[in-house]
Amino acid sequence: MFGPVLKGEKVTLRPPVDGDAAKFVEWFADREVTRFLATSFPMSLQQEEDFLKRIGESKTDVWWALEAEGRTIGATGIHRIDWISGNAVTGTVIGDKSCWRKGYGSEAMALRTEFAFRQLNLHKLKSGAFDENEPSKRALQKAGYRQVGVWREDFWRDGKWHDHWEAEVLRSDWEKQHPR
Repeated sequence: MFGPVLKGEKVTLRPPVDGDAAKFVEWFADREVTRFLATSFPMSLQQEEDFLKRIGESKTDVWWALEAEGRTIGATGIHRIDWISGNAVTGTVIGDKSCWRKGYGSEAMALRTEFAFRQLNLHKLKSGAFDENEPSKRALQKAGYRQVGVWREDFWRDGKWHDHWEAEVLRSDWEKQHPR
């Protein structure tokens, strides 16, 4: 499903609009954008539109386009929601490289985390990053995630193995930092 509009100081999380799929196709064709993503193969416009249709109909995903500076710059989501155990996996991508290192990802993660705990009543969120992706790791930590391990040699990319840094945030820990 698409999440409701969530506004922060710098970013807005919102459902997709016409033209968003084409932007994602363009970004995902750029190896610099995808070098830290689990998938590194570009998608066609039809594949991206099909993805948005599937995610919009999903009962175990909540997805937003990420907007800043008056335009779509990426996406964030809560995926593989286990409604019984109350946990899910999260992810964020900033596809517009001119918007890297401006705090947009950190704020998007904070908005998404608050929504997951306060609106969806989830118990735990899990996420991760390529171990060498320091900006993503810092953004997750700012949103309350803590390292729980490293999956060694988990991804083969660019002719070598890469470790995957794993993190989680429990609602009880997050609530201590964000009382109502």
